[in-house]
Amino acid sequence: MTTRYVDSSGVRIAYEELGGSGGDPILLVMGLGTSRFWWPDGLVDEFVRRGFHVAAYDQRDAGESAYFPDKRVGSPLKVLLRRPTPAYRAEDLADDAAAVLDALGWQRAHLFGHSMGGLIAQRVAIRHPARVLSLTTSSAVPSDVKGMRVLRYVHLGTIRGFAKLRFPETHEGKTGLAMAVTRLLAAPGQTIEESDVNAFVEKEAQHKVASFRDEKAQSRQIGAKWSGGGLRQIAAPTLVLHGEGDPLLRVRAAHDITAAIPRSRLRTFPGVGHFPTRESWPAYAAAVRELVDQAA
Repeated sequence: MTTRYVDSSGVRIAYEELGGSGGDPILLVMGLGTSRFWWPDGLVDEFVRRGFHVAAYDQRDAGESAYFPDKRVGSPLKVLLRRPTPAYRAEDLADDAAAVLDALGWQRAHLFGHSMGGLIAQRVAIRHPARVLSLTTSSAVPSDVKGMRVLRYVHLGTIRGFAKLRFPETHEGKTGLAMAVTRLLAAPGQTIEESDVNAFVEKEAQHKVASFRDEKAQSRQIGAKWSGGGLRQIAAPTLVLHGEGDPLLRVRAAHDITAAIPRSRLRTFPGVGHFPTRESWPAYAAAVRELVDQAA
């Protein structure tokens, strides 16, 4: 697949089509500081097999999209505890998704956002309701919750585990870091296939992308403040997914999102963690297909 770029109010955003041309358009929105290459090929294949035309993009300050100048903002956790001057607004992150839809020629599309990508997808549905056919938010926190209140949903032990990770700036080090990150995000007993992790590490290497290395970029993303509306404004058919074994975000987050969005539905998965491993791909794609078919 070929990387393409779109200008979003002066910011270069990278995106690509992943397959299924002619199917129902679905835009994948990835999480904090993570490139679009972290979407597992197997999950994309499941969407394509179920009749979706799949595209994904990199947030600003991630992947092949534009990075902002360094600012003294501290670690991502510290950003939640105070109010630094933001590099951009959360509305800008939502507008980036709309710019990608424009570049794809999609007047309307289904959104699937994972982790912080789920948070952004919620805000796209609030800010650009006419562009969203359906919304699926996976392993995310409610967009209504701000600042330190987000911590009620976070397992701080996993955050501390991330802070202890130290790997060299080599290809082997990047692979080791990616494996360590995905294992921290797995549910107890959940298997992480090394081949799956190697696949997105190799893609990032080919495109000279370094995920989970730029703490300042992650802090800028977390520091983006939302001044828009609340979840009750979302009118799109909505599905909320969450792994019951998620070691990063408590399942309570999914219940609170479902309670806030009118007529939304919740599905939780036993034995599934924060990272979407291969045993969850068919169930996730099937749940989205069911949502889309019922909405139609």
